[in-house]
Amino acid sequence: MRIDLHAHSNVSDGTQPPAALVAAASAARLDIVALTDHDSTAGWAQALSAARELGVGLVPGMEISCKTPEGISVHLLSYLHDPAHPGLLEEITKSKDARLTRAERMVERLAEDYPLNWDDVSAHVAPGATVGRPHIADALVAAGIAADRNEAFASILTSHSRYFVSHYAPDPVLAVQLVRAAGGVPVFAHPVASSRGRVVAPHIFHDMIDAGLLGLEVDHRDNPPEGREWLRALAREEGLMVTGSSDYHGAGKPNLLGENTTAQDVLERIIATATGAKAFLP
Repeated sequence: MRIDLHAHSNVSDGTQPPAALVAAASAARLDIVALTDHDSTAGWAQALSAARELGVGLVPGMEISCKTPEGISVHLLSYLHDPAHPGLLEEITKSKDARLTRAERMVERLAEDYPLNWDDVSAHVAPGATVGRPHIADALVAAGIAADRNEAFASILTSHSRYFVSHYAPDPVLAVQLVRAAGGVPVFAHPVASSRGRVVAPHIFHDMIDAGLLGLEVDHRDNPPEGREWLRALAREEGLMVTGSSDYHGAGKPNLLGENTTAQDVLERIIATATGAKAFLP
């Protein structure tokens, strides 16, 4: 089976509606895809409807943006959690609200130097979507200020830019605890992706494992080969699941559906462990 457990729709920073994402998964000959929008489960219903129609398996999930006390970004994938769990819902709502405020402040700063306003950014945000820097990047591209998202992030939207504004994100240990409390399966996304910025020290991995972390996303284009070897060794030592995924964003990134995949027995273990939501398996 071809299983891709990390993909985004326009409910967060992907470029396709959830149904179109499932259709793309079908066209890529995936048997199963996971919808893992940032801090949102709003696309689950549409994706499930398309999955039933097209005969594609669907694992409902979410990617939670976290931050360590040292300010290092950590992304946590949550599979098959209860989307109505009060503790988890409260935390991701807090994050979504902070992202919106942060985006508005960044656009205010950008408007001092570029012909850009909030309406320009809003035009690229789907109803109910989690607002993020990619939407600002899309507005910059549409205005002819940047050639594409990559150029926008490499210059204007980098964390070192004067336009950058930080936002609230939960500690990854807390996020792991909340996902487990919601009956979900937490997996550390692209854990050693040094090309994205600083990566966490080994003690953070162990703190997350002690809190209930169950897996590591090892096969991801942003994890370097030596990092993947270290992750596999850690997974063996701690009895963690190993996943592989594309981190697909439609036209927003070059990542292709199915470029990395997860073994069937790992998915079976995820499904057997989760108690919050159900996967759709045609």
